[in-house]
Amino acid sequence: MRSLGLLVAMMAGVTVLSTTPATAQQPPSLSAAPQPATAGGPVTMTWGGFVTCRGVSIVFTLDGVQIAAAPSASSGSVGATVPAGTSAGSHKLEARSTNTKCGTAGTALRVVLPPPVTTTRPPVTTQPPVTNPPVTNPPVTTRPPVVTTTTTPVTTTTTTTTTTTPPSSSTTNALTNPGDGVLVLDKDNIQPGDDLTATGTGCPKGANVTLKSLGQDVGRTTADENGTFSSPVRFSNIEPGRHKVLAECGIVLAGNVDVTLSSSSGGTTSTLVVLLFFLLVGAAMLRRQFSGLRR
Repeated sequence: MRSLGLLVAMMAGVTVLSTTPATAQQPPSLSAAPQPATAGGPVTMTWGGFVTCRGVSIVFTLDGVQIAAAPSASSGSVGATVPAGTSAGSHKLEARSTNTKCGTAGTALRVVLPPPVTTTRPPVTTQPPVTNPPVTNPPVTTRPPVVTTTTTPVTTTTTTTTTTTPPSSSTTNALTNPGDGVLVLDKDNIQPGDDLTATGTGCPKGANVTLKSLGQDVGRTTADENGTFSSPVRFSNIEPGRHKVLAECGIVLAGNVDVTLSSSSGGTTSTLVVLLFFLLVGAAMLRRQFSGLRR
């Protein structure tokens, strides 16, 4: 009975001895995924058939450069990153135990380059050109010259006293409120040889002023910085009646003056007529006296 138990135990030991060498004889293997891997991208390495050794680790290299490490085990997997500078093509991937007796395996890893990064630039927005609105100048309105005509009735006097009529109130206001342009004569009625002065406003600054009457020049002057002027009026030849005086300075201003004969000349004529009358009467009386003596 004891012999039978010993025989069974010996047979079980033989079975164990025969099974263990069969497992140990599997060659170490290494695989990688994905295939192909992308430079700079992830890769997973799976190994098998290694011998588990205490205090030993497995180092994974790509073209001799370490990319990962794992504790010693008969099989397993570990993740790593393919170096970004790896060129496209087939590269040597190797798993090596720090104790070469525990296992070494290798495989090929195909590497591709990542697609180029396309940077989409934002569209260039072109601002429309700045257009300034056209400058429109307001229309220049030129006021027509204001012609002031003063009508004064002809005054006939029988005395030697000359009556001077002052300018009308409307003409005086025009001088105190310049701006529209006006010509004022200091006398409405003159006799040949009398002085006459013309004063005006509304001319351009510094303009030359020419005074005219009956087509002849009767005075010249220059407007001041306010467009005002004053000048004597001298008639070279004038007859009785109403005469218009024009002032030209870029605009035309006008005024009227009446010319009358002196009352003294009329008085002389009347005196001569009276004397002639008395002479005729005296001659008639003398003739009558001589006729009576003859009888």
